[in-house]
Amino acid sequence: MCQLLGMNCNVPTDICFSFAGFRARGGLTDHHRDGWGIAFFEGRGVRVFLDPAPSAHSPVAELVNRYPIRSLNVIAHIRKATQGDIRLENTHPFQRELWGRYWIFAHNGNLKDFAPRLSGRFLPVGSTDSELAFCHLLDTLAARFPAGKPAPAELHAALRELAREIGSRGEFNFLLSDGDWLFAHCSSRLCYIVRRAPFAEAHLADEDLTVDFRRLTGPQDRVAVIATTPLTDNEHWAQIPPGNLVAFRDGETVTLGETATVAQDYPRRGDDRSASA
Repeated sequence: MCQLLGMNCNVPTDICFSFAGFRARGGLTDHHRDGWGIAFFEGRGVRVFLDPAPSAHSPVAELVNRYPIRSLNVIAHIRKATQGDIRLENTHPFQRELWGRYWIFAHNGNLKDFAPRLSGRFLPVGSTDSELAFCHLLDTLAARFPAGKPAPAELHAALRELAREIGSRGEFNFLLSDGDWLFAHCSSRLCYIVRRAPFAEAHLADEDLTVDFRRLTGPQDRVAVIATTPLTDNEHWAQIPPGNLVAFRDGETVTLGETATVAQDYPRRGDDRSASA
C-alpha cells in the first residue's frame, strides 16, 4: 500500500524529523518506489514538491529534508502505483482551488470500477483513481455548498458521506486539508500521535535518528502527526478505527459529529431514521 503522512499544529512547525523516517519507506525500508510528494501550507499559499523517483534516493527529497519549512498543515505521500503510469502528473498530493482556498489531497488504496460523472469544474490531469476521486469530492462539495465554505460540522458531515460513497468502491484512506483543517479518513490503516507538553525524546523506526522535543518546543505547542504506520518506535501511536473520518485542528483531534463512514452507519432504504452527521 502507499504511505501517507500528515502534520497539523497550533504553531508553525517543521516536519524534517518525521520526513527523514518517512522518505526511507520509498525504496529503502519499504518497496514503494513509484514517486512521492509533499505539500506545505503557508498562510493561503502552498509549496508543493513532487518527484516520480523513489523518495529514498530523490535529490528533491534531500532538499526537503534539509529545508526546515514551518507550516501548520502538511500532507505527504509515497506511491506504490496501482492505477496510472509512473509519471509526474500521477504523483500525489494533488492540489485544486475551491471557495478561494487551495485544497491538498493524498490517497492510499485502490478504487475499482470508479467512474463518477464530473461537472467539468474539476478534471483529472493524470490517470489515477485517486485524482479522479479528489475531483469528484470537490465537485460534490462545490455543488452542495455554492455560497461558499460551510461550517466545519457541515463540511465534516459532507466529507463523511463522500468517504462512505467513494469507499464503497475499494480502499479509501486519505488526507485532505484546506490549510485550516486536516481531515484523515481511515479505510484500512492509519494512525496518529499528538505531541504536547511534557515533551520527550522520539526515535525513528526507519532511521537511527533521535530528537529531543524538549529542546525544540514551547510549553503550549501541540503537534499532531498522522501516518499509515507509526514513524517512531518509542512512542504510543493511536490507531484510527477503520471506517472513520477524524478532523484535526491546532494540533489535536476535534469532534465535529459522528465519525463513522461504514455503510451500516447509514439508514437503508425504507428506514425512517435519519443519519447522524
